[in-house]
Amino acid sequence: MRIHYKKRVPQKLEGLDYKANDRILAQKVRVIDEAGKFLGVLDTQEALRIAHEREFDLVEVSPKDDPPVCRLMDFGTFKYQKAKEQRVQKAHAKKVEVKGIRLSVKIGQHDLDVRLKKALDFLADGDKLKIEIILRGREKAHGELANERIETFIKRIEETYQLYVEQPVTRQGGNVSAIVGRKS
Repeated sequence: MRIHYKKRVPQKLEGLDYKANDRILAQKVRVIDEAGKFLGVLDTQEALRIAHEREFDLVEVSPKDDPPVCRLMDFGTFKYQKAKEQRVQKAHAKKVEVKGIRLSVKIGQHDLDVRLKKALDFLADGDKLKIEIILRGREKAHGELANERIETFIKRIEETYQLYVEQPVTRQGGNVSAIVGRKS
């Protein structure tokens, strides 16, 4: 039996959709030369002719302006620089995770202190916090106890950090949960 592997397609970075040379659809464009000097508003064909004479590409750098702004430059180098900038931005972007803390209605004081310490560590790292209680058996008849437990837990966290409530205490079936985050 033959095993079929999917071919891995390289990940395409978003926002790298620039038009160059013959792909520019506008009739007139504002042209900036390779040194950054403004050449004026020219017909697209005239701008392309100038670009070919100087051995550069005509690249539409600001398509939303009226008329669009085009620049004389090497298109391959331009795309490489933009892709590099996006990779650097993506690497430096902080991904906020939602970390979970599970309590119970009958939790002991020491266990509550351990969970509180862990919650403070999560918030110190900049993550959001989902506090939940899963109600079992007869606990389902007393959901208000779970609400109170979560509210007191949030109040204890607020002694250390200022919080914002992303999702207030809600009950969905046998689950009671709230999501909070640390104000910057």
